[in-house]
Amino acid sequence: MNADLVPVPSQVLERLAAVGVDVAQVLQHARLSRAQLAARAHLTTHEFFAFWRVVEQVSSKRDLGLRLGSEASPHQLDVASLAALHAPNLGEALKKFARYKRLVCPEEIEIAIVNGEARIRFHWILAEEQVPLLIVDGAFATVVAIAHRGTGKRIVPRRVELTRRRADDQTVTRQFGCEIHSAAPVDLLFLDERALAEPFLTHNENLLAVMLPGLEAAVAELGPTHTVADDVRTILGRRMHGEKPTVEKIAGEMRMSPRTLQRRLEAVGTTYQELLDDVRRQSARRLLSNTDLGAGEVAFLLGFEELNSFTRAFHSWEGTTPTRWRAADNSRG
Repeated sequence: MNADLVPVPSQVLERLAAVGVDVAQVLQHARLSRAQLAARAHLTTHEFFAFWRVVEQVSSKRDLGLRLGSEASPHQLDVASLAALHAPNLGEALKKFARYKRLVCPEEIEIAIVNGEARIRFHWILAEEQVPLLIVDGAFATVVAIAHRGTGKRIVPRRVELTRRRADDQTVTRQFGCEIHSAAPVDLLFLDERALAEPFLTHNENLLAVMLPGLEAAVAELGPTHTVADDVRTILGRRMHGEKPTVEKIAGEMRMSPRTLQRRLEAVGTTYQELLDDVRRQSARRLLSNTDLGAGEVAFLLGFEELNSFTRAFHSWEGTTPTRWRAADNSRG
């Protein structure tokens, strides 16, 4: 399993200062000193998210995450990005980026080819809360930046889907040059499948021959990154877009029978229904907090057949109705 350790590069404060962020104010609000941050070197996922939320609060720059993701110099890139840049083409670069990202932090990158599109999603394995907008923007900007640096061309995504209530269309469109859809069920970046064949000018087989054995050894040391319950959570999260997520469908995607899946889940101390309820609860909270979707629309996205069923389920989770929960959440924000 991935340890809950997210590295904080020593130059992160310098990078923030370089783009005009008041670093002293960030540290004050985060209740950290430079020495403490340097000594820690790593934060937990919760602490890492909290740090970037403070940066969001302190900075008024709406394009901050986009700039941090797209403007990193070569010496600021992590091992996943470096391995990707030296791949032979964009498709292989994305595979390497996804494979070695787990060496950097407890984050997975899912790449699915559907109807001529490469659908890219970043998933923080140990997150129990909404991913900060800066991290989402930075992740997608990093992918597009790798594509641009590697090919020497401007690779324009087909579209970007964002879960936030309202995307800053001008800022994000200017960065990616494509349609931006807000209030989406999950954050997704879509590339044209044909772009994956674009060759990389930065391809360096000799350097990969030096890098990859060490990276593969490190991946092997990590062992399995998740349990069958984690796999079910991930698949359920992808299906929170109006589909009724039955155990038969999930088992079929995992290439096992429903009975086998239930038995394996029992072995790790849970059930399919418990996982479905948990994913629905987290998705409901996120959609109610970050979008303007009505309760009926949220119910549809979560796969409930009717609003009353969703309302009863939500009341059992939160002790109140979706409408009242949203009002309380908005008053806190």
